[in-house]
Amino acid sequence: MNRISFAFRSFFSILFRGKLAADIAQAFGYARAEPARPAAPPRPQAGPSDGAVQILSILQRDARLIDFLMEDISSYSDEQVGAAVRDVQQQARKAMLRYLQLSPVIDGVEGTYVKSDSAESGGIKLIGNVPANGKAPGGTLRHKGWKADKIDLPGSAPTKIVAAAEIEIE
Repeated sequence: MNRISFAFRSFFSILFRGKLAADIAQAFGYARAEPARPAAPPRPQAGPSDGAVQILSILQRDARLIDFLMEDISSYSDEQVGAAVRDVQQQARKAMLRYLQLSPVIDGVEGTYVKSDSAESGGIKLIGNVPANGKAPGGTLRHKGWKADKIDLPGSAPTKIVAAAEIEIE
């Protein structure tokens, strides 16, 4: 008797509504048990570029580094540039040390001989008369390199804004 009821209901449902009733479709395996809901859009996650923008934003906020780098300084005297660099360097260093703990890749004295296998993988760049195979037992340390031992950036939403435009209201 149930099948006859389904048959009549199916016929009239299709005739008048243009589709099969949901309970009948489910009973015969033509539909899911629950109606499909659209998936919620994924929350934006911070990626490496967001961390770079955040560091630049901090250096701009605390030291005006981006303003300094984007300024055409060719018309300024060496004394003016030197004074500006000193202030920008001090402020940028303070800001950077607040959020990053840095250490040398090779903790040695620059200008002395070091073995090239004494540092982390990817932490050495060979310069000068580099052999064709790209490997050397060692050489003169020209720069210690830097690595981030600890990164403690404040949480923030992903953004491409390094520094907001400022409008003074008078």
